[in-house]
Amino acid sequence: MKSSLSLKTALIPLIVLIGLLAFNVIVYGDDALSGSNQFILLIGGAVAAMVGFANKISYRTMLDKVADNLKSVAGAILILLFVGALAGTWLISGVIPAMIYYGLQILHPSIFLPACVIICALISLATGSSWTTSATVGIALIGIGKALGIPAGMVAGAVLSGAYFGDKLSPLSDTTNLAPAMAGANLFTHIRYMTHTTVPSILVTLIVFIILGIEFSGDGNANSQEFLAAMNEVFTINLLLFIVPIIVIVMIVRKTPPLVALFLGIILGAIAAFIFQHELLLSLSGESTLSLYGTYQVIIDAITVSTEIETTSAALTDLFKSGGMEGMLGTIWLIICAMTFGGVMDAIGALSTISEALLSIAQSTFQLFASTVASCLTINITASDQYLSIVVPGKMFEKAYKNRGLAPENLSRTLEDSGTVTSVLIPWNTCGAYQSGVLGVDVSQYFFYAIFNWLSPFVTLLFAAFQIKIKQRSS
Repeated sequence: MKSSLSLKTALIPLIVLIGLLAFNVIVYGDDALSGSNQFILLIGGAVAAMVGFANKISYRTMLDKVADNLKSVAGAILILLFVGALAGTWLISGVIPAMIYYGLQILHPSIFLPACVIICALISLATGSSWTTSATVGIALIGIGKALGIPAGMVAGAVLSGAYFGDKLSPLSDTTNLAPAMAGANLFTHIRYMTHTTVPSILVTLIVFIILGIEFSGDGNANSQEFLAAMNEVFTINLLLFIVPIIVIVMIVRKTPPLVALFLGIILGAIAAFIFQHELLLSLSGESTLSLYGTYQVIIDAITVSTEIETTSAALTDLFKSGGMEGMLGTIWLIICAMTFGGVMDAIGALSTISEALLSIAQSTFQLFASTVASCLTINITASDQYLSIVVPGKMFEKAYKNRGLAPENLSRTLEDSGTVTSVLIPWNTCGAYQSGVLGVDVSQYFFYAIFNWLSPFVTLLFAAFQIKIKQRSS
């Protein structure tokens, strides 16, 4: 049985965590995610545990909740490892270089950023997964953007804006199904109702990226031919290479489990490398003639550890690097530490205390919506998981919306507008850690440019303040 914590007591670990993280960023800057932030999360967990001990919460209770949290992200950790492996085999097979090669010829710098938003939105809508979108076309678009001279943070922001727009509206998305389930709404009613806030948010996002794209309208073309020539010297570029990502995307659209689809993508990438990239494999193996052992070693190295492919272009050489599974270990470390902090906070009752406090101040419809948004953001920061940011506030606020005569889709839409999309803006959240790890861009670099993600909560509050599309519960 959990002891009841006062709000002041529940906030102690959170205040300590935020203060230490802020100081840590001042000291380490962009290197804070290399390991120091992870330890700060453990310190936050230790402070939460001391609060728990002082309130008669047993060590076993806290450890069990941490174990439950870690179990809940086991799939995400495996996906991260597989994404690292996928990036490695898709690099040496020429799949990613082919995407960049043809993308440079098709996507003019002036339309590149809005095109990123639209492409990622369509892929995410079809697959129901912002994670898969980032791990496939997202990686390629980051590469194309770098080749065109567009800042990586700006490209990542466009990728994530599109990916989370599609994720929110896709009936295949787990969060899109989870939110109405928590609020007691119908799935397709929920999706239709979300368009009221989601469409204006994405239109504003597109307008901003169109304006930003004008800045780069004259850049990139001069280097395109140099980049194309450099890639042709190292890789065998062939349209048949696109069969590999197409198969993976089709499998996910057909609801194949992501781990199965990604694993097949890794194997297909390895096979494509063997078929199309003989000269590259020979160069990477360091042998005079390509042998079975040499080929095996190059492919396994690409899957598991770092691979770097030299080209005549320094920019491309810097781009054609992959850390394999090993490159994802820092992100996995971050997730484990974040889940430890979130698990202890949940076990001692701090999360429920904070949510109840937010609920108690909701005296009007706008305040109810604002409390829901604040609760989702708080859970995203403290529990470090977008699913908890939907489940906990969903459970807490369902009755309050019903008592105020509001249709359940008001709650489900607000959960998505403030829980799902903002998770990627928090470095130690599972989504922020995943996306920054996969795209190779720090959250601090893409935060401002992930326009759709931070704009969505403001739009939902704007609608609530002016009573726009606030549906009443039918009698």
